[in-house]
Amino acid sequence: MSKITAVIDIGSNSARMAIFEKTSRYGFHLIYEVKSKVRISEGCYENGGYLQEIPMRRAIMALRDFRLIAKKYAARKLLCVATSAIRDAPNKMEFLRMARKQSGIDIKVIDGAKEAWYGGIACANLSHNKNGITIDIGGGSTECAIIKDGRVYDLISLKLGTIRLKELFFDHHKGLEAAKEFIKNELKKLPKHFVHDNVFGIGGTIRAIAKINSKQTKYPIKTIHGYEILVKECKNFIQMIYKTKEERLEEIGVPVDRRDNIRSGALIFWLLLEHFGAKKITASGVGVREGVFLADMLRGQNFRFPNGIYPSLIALKDRCKAHQKYLKNISKQSLLLFDVLKPAHNLDYTCRFYLNVVSQLCDIGVFLNFYGKNDHGAYFLLHGLDYGFSHTDRAIVCLLVEYINKRIPKDETIVSISDIMPPIQTLQWLSYVISLAYALAVTNESKIRYVYFDKTLQIHTDTPLYLSKELTQNLTSPTKINLEFVN
Repeated sequence: MSKITAVIDIGSNSARMAIFEKTSRYGFHLIYEVKSKVRISEGCYENGGYLQEIPMRRAIMALRDFRLIAKKYAARKLLCVATSAIRDAPNKMEFLRMARKQSGIDIKVIDGAKEAWYGGIACANLSHNKNGITIDIGGGSTECAIIKDGRVYDLISLKLGTIRLKELFFDHHKGLEAAKEFIKNELKKLPKHFVHDNVFGIGGTIRAIAKINSKQTKYPIKTIHGYEILVKECKNFIQMIYKTKEERLEEIGVPVDRRDNIRSGALIFWLLLEHFGAKKITASGVGVREGVFLADMLRGQNFRFPNGIYPSLIALKDRCKAHQKYLKNISKQSLLLFDVLKPAHNLDYTCRFYLNVVSQLCDIGVFLNFYGKNDHGAYFLLHGLDYGFSHTDRAIVCLLVEYINKRIPKDETIVSISDIMPPIQTLQWLSYVISLAYALAVTNESKIRYVYFDKTLQIHTDTPLYLSKELTQNLTSPTKINLEFVN
């Protein structure tokens, strides 16, 4: 697979391009993204589905610029897909020929099932939740996929889109009831097994709702991918959106670039949430473009990452070349310490996951500057661990990196994230274990064995570990533990 790949998705509302860099077999990250609101479906639903001349011209101009940008980033591969508005257009072949001639890009028109599959494999591979139903609301259609244990099991495409409903109902003031009836008739196509507590929200409408909700609730993490909302807590707001007149959407926090079609999107979204019996929304920052990229990247892996593979973690390690032997030793010591101190901390075995992640990335801040490396590292990890990590996972990892060799405070310093975190003593124990491992691995040469009894941790070594002894004197355990070095 090419190291740098550009993926273009021409939707009914926007054309977007994402450029991904593959850093190793399973590591990749986004290096550029751009969108153009070409509105290629503008006027088509009122004209028998035919694409109109001006929207087609806008789309081709955007494609020309996309191709130049991809070239600037040295993309060796450019993949371009088109969805609902183009696949349903009687004159689509005319547009495809024009686009190929004037932009140099070959567009692959995908059917609704393929579009649902791309969104499905993106969420299945890049979300921390591995079960649920995807809802990808576009301008001309809505795609859904059932995900079970990280695999896509069933797919469906519905002729429900924000622009389609806007032009058929909202623009003509036909009323909410008529729009609801239209949607409910389309929802009859859904098989009965499309029911789940969790939905993955894909697309601009749902991301906009999630952003507004996070802002209104003063949620501490700004990233939308992985943001979780209880349906009962946002029900009134979603209903408020589709019941509010467009000119008054600003009053409830809807951004200007979403006001023209968010009402129809919110109505579709709410009726799907009801139909699926959903209780939780997992907002997704990934969708068709990531799915197209992953289908290419994982074509020899049955379109899924092996268990335990986190592409964001791998990409960070690949880009920020660290002392791998040293970090492996920190990981080894932290896991050994966690196990031997189990009678003292009594933490769940799953907490070892955080120690493993932190130990691999604890010195990543040096990539920017040695001084302040813990603060730099915490910021890198909060914004770099995109795929496969929940917001809680990211907050815990960042906090542990920030407070290596320091006691995590109980005061207002971390109160802003306390709602999504485990108890403070759990955090302090994890911090103590990783900090102790960090200190004991400082020379990276000693063979170490641990014995814990009667609130004393014996550290048996084959060398004196002079510096390690000095570093451990600054550490404070959550409960009293005596350290005894034996060599």
